[in-house]
Amino acid sequence: MPDTAPLSEAALRAQLDRLAALREAIGRAIVGQRDVVEQLLIGLLAGGHCLLEGVPGLGKTLLVRSLGQALALDFRRIQFTPDLMPSDVVGTEILEEDHGTGKRYFKFQKGPVFTNLLLADELNRTPPKTQSALLEAMQERTISYAGTTHALPKPFFVLATQNPLEQAGTYPLPEAQLDRFLLHVRVDYPDEAEERAILAQTTGQADAVVPVVMGGEELLALQRLTREVHVGDDLLTWITRLVRATRPQAQAIAAVRDWVRWGAGPRAGQSLVLAAKARALIHGRLAATREDVTALAAPVLRHRLLLSFAAEADQRSTDDVVAALLASIPFPA
Repeated sequence: MPDTAPLSEAALRAQLDRLAALREAIGRAIVGQRDVVEQLLIGLLAGGHCLLEGVPGLGKTLLVRSLGQALALDFRRIQFTPDLMPSDVVGTEILEEDHGTGKRYFKFQKGPVFTNLLLADELNRTPPKTQSALLEAMQERTISYAGTTHALPKPFFVLATQNPLEQAGTYPLPEAQLDRFLLHVRVDYPDEAEERAILAQTTGQADAVVPVVMGGEELLALQRLTREVHVGDDLLTWITRLVRATRPQAQAIAAVRDWVRWGAGPRAGQSLVLAAKARALIHGRLAATREDVTALAAPVLRHRLLLSFAAEADQRSTDDVVAALLASIPFPA
C-alpha cells in the first residue's frame, strides 16, 4: 500500500525541487518552448496523455525523447506510417513449439505499447484502423487480445505528435481518440533569438546530454501528490460552468451558438481540474487558482470542440471559442 501520511515541508520542497530539476534537464536539449515543456510536465503529473501538434522541424520528437531520457522509465517510439498495422502496435500471437512434448501453442508477443513512455510519432499519418489500436491502452491501461486482457506497466503515458491536418498524407484523429488526450499542445515557431540558439546548439560536434532526474516510483508519488492539491468550491463551480457552456443550446453564448457543432463532455472537466492541480504544484502551490484554469483552458478544450461550417467560413478556431468562454462566463461571486 502506498504511504498516505502527509508530507513534511522539507519532503514537499524536495519533491518540488525534483520538478524544477526535470525541467532544467529537458532544457539542456530543448531551446525555448517553456510553455510546451510545462504542459508536458502537467500531463505527466496529472497522469494523462498529450498530443503535440506543429509543423515538421520544431523539435517535437526531440522534446519527447529528452523527457524519456530524463525519466528512468522504459521508453519506446513508434513511427506511424500508412502501412502500419494494429498488431505492430499492440502485439500478436505467434506459434511456438514445446521441445519437450512437441506440442504447439500460441503465445502472445507483446508489442511496443507495453512500455512506460510511448512516443507515437506522427500519429495522424496512419489510417483510423491502426489509430484505434491505442484507444483501450490510453483509457483503460490494458490491451485485450484473443479474449485475454493484458495490463500495461505503470506509469503509462502516450505522448503523440501530429502534423497539421492540412498537410498531405494525414488522417484526422477521431473524436473518441482526441478525447482521450488530456492536453492538445500547440508547438509554434521559435522567436529569432531562440532560433539562433538552436542553430548554434545543433550544428556542432557535441550533442546535449540529458541527465536522469527521477524514476517511476518518484513520478507515481508526484502523481499522488497532485491529486491532493486543493480546488475550492468556487473554482470547481466555474470549471463546471465553462465546460457546460461549450455545448450549443438555446441559452449558449453567441460564439458557441454560431461556431460550435458539438461541445465538450464531462471528461473535459475532469481534465481541467487535474491539469490545474498539476500546474499549481509545478508553480509551488498546494491550491489551484483561476490563473491555472485560464492558462490551461485552451489546451484542455481545443481538441474537444467540433466547430461548425460557419466557424470555418469566419476563419475561427477552437481557441477563439475558449477565449470567448473565459470572457463571458463570470467567476462565481
